[in-house]
Amino acid sequence: MILAAGEGSRLRDRASSKPLCAVAGQPLIDHAIERLAAAGIERAVVVTGYAADRVEAHLASRDWPIAIDSVRTPDWTQPNGVSALAAAASVQGAETLLVMADHLVIPALYRRMAEAGAGPGLNLAIDRRLGHPWIDPDDVTRVRTEDGRIVAIAKHLEPYDAYDTGVFAVGRVFFETLAKLHEPSISSAVSALAKERRAITTDCSDLGWLDVDDARALAIAEGWLSGRDHP
Repeated sequence: MILAAGEGSRLRDRASSKPLCAVAGQPLIDHAIERLAAAGIERAVVVTGYAADRVEAHLASRDWPIAIDSVRTPDWTQPNGVSALAAAASVQGAETLLVMADHLVIPALYRRMAEAGAGPGLNLAIDRRLGHPWIDPDDVTRVRTEDGRIVAIAKHLEPYDAYDTGVFAVGRVFFETLAKLHEPSISSAVSALAKERRAITTDCSDLGWLDVDDARALAIAEGWLSGRDHP
């Protein structure tokens, strides 16, 4: 499940749609799909919203290495959990990876999470490299863990011991929890599951990823994909 419904206002000067923003000559959504395919994933459900017609036209314009379906979120201005719920019926309660179209992630990280599975409710790929120069401390979601479980998650969380990479393994319990929330965001669902000791983590600190959310991150991504830099 690839969430690609956001506006991407901080990249507006580079692209009118964040999923279609080019990095090293290729739209972000293409990187996500091709890297999932390289990880052994056979099907992806792309959730569209802002500029949905353009994103869906792009998805229909080429042959992909995996099967692609798309669904639209009912309101892309709502929290991202609304987008995840829009695709819930398409996965029919089966375990799935939940990933972000604007994150560049190496295939090995996707593969590790697919193999790890959702566990008792939700499994989040975390990065313990605190202070990594590629991280935007004002934007990254922080995580506090204990014995392999999430005990707190939020932006600006203190204290914390890991970063949220934006890659999850989820299943029926996650979607049921999300559907009960008044304002369904993914972080709120994680918090709810954490209270029930059903939110676990998989350490992916040795694997590269990057949230491409603004001009600074885009420049880092260009350097990474050109081979000049490495996370």
